Amino acid sequence: MGPTTLVSMLGIDRRALKVGWTLFLFALVLAALYTIRHTLVIFALALFFAHLLSPAVELLMRWRRSVSRTAALALVYAALLGLLVSLAIPLGSRIGEQAAGLASRLPAAIQEDPLSKLPLPAWLEDARPRFNQAIRDRMEELDKNVLPMLSSAGGQIVSGIGNLLSVVLIPILSFFFLKDGPAMRKSIVDSFSLRSRVLVDEILTDLHSLLTQYIRALVLLATSTFLSHLGFLSIVGVPYAILLAGIAATLEVIPVVGPAISAVVILLVAAFSGYPHVLWIVFFLVLYRVFQDYILNPYLMSEGVEVPPLLVLFGVIAGEQVAGIPGMFFSVPLIAALRVVLTRLRKRHVA
Repeated sequence: MGPTTLVSMLGIDRRALKVGWTLFLFALVLAALYTIRHTLVIFALALFFAHLLSPAVELLMRWRRSVSRTAALALVYAALLGLLVSLAIPLGSRIGEQAAGLASRLPAAIQEDPLSKLPLPAWLEDARPRFNQAIRDRMEELDKNVLPMLSSAGGQIVSGIGNLLSVVLIPILSFFFLKDGPAMRKSIVDSFSLRSRVLVDEILTDLHSLLTQYIRALVLLATSTFLSHLGFLSIVGVPYAILLAGIAATLEVIPVVGPAISAVVILLVAAFSGYPHVLWIVFFLVLYRVFQDYILNPYLMSEGVEVPPLLVLFGVIAGEQVAGIPGMFFSVPLIAALRVVLTRLRKRHVA
């Protein structure tokens, strides 16, 4: 008795059976991807890092045509290592020192009145105790969660990705992505039928341009945030300027939520440090956010990278539930990539 005869005897519709089997396989694939999500995060970060270094490698190869791809990669990695040693390590140590200093001072500062130097309208004076208590609650959360992570010299930051081995793997995997990228792309395209190869090649080209531009924009946005915040906070005399600028630049990579959290942290730290002109900081944060959202961000993000705000919020919330902070980070590029693929498929279908 064959499978077809058995299905007929049981009264099961063959079309419904195929749909059910397809849904089962799809759910199985999703479950497998969720199980290995940490490994996927490492490979995705390596791919992002490769796209960050790719323009430098291509520029070096065009400048020195006699240089092989492997030699160009080695030179770029050596320059990156030199940059980290000369800039990132001293800067990171300063941030760690300021975080440790703030963490040691915070327990005593929490017991003080953070709004004592901030005048409030007469109709808000009755609510001052409630505001103080709310600020104390947020600062206690900052003391327990954020500052220990920053003051531990990066050890707990590394654990957010997984472990030290994961951080070492990311540049290694990026090296192979950059070295063997053209061959890997050719293998992917050749695995499809002749009729589909042009479409697949166009999709890969679009995705490569998307990721390159997105990573470049993130780096420039984070750099702009760090320099502008450090300059303003240092000029007006806000304590822990390097620490606060580092927090703002780091959280810039998380859409919507990151800048809001960094603004709250800056205002809370300034208030509890006794800084008397908190309203100046509020004015600066609002002005910088308007500049970034309406001038800098649209300039750096082309039409292909832009994602509607509603989809950004959905992606950030859903990404946090699926994979925590990495999920929030990858939500926007994933949505943008799906949009690029669907756009290319629609154009091909219309043609």
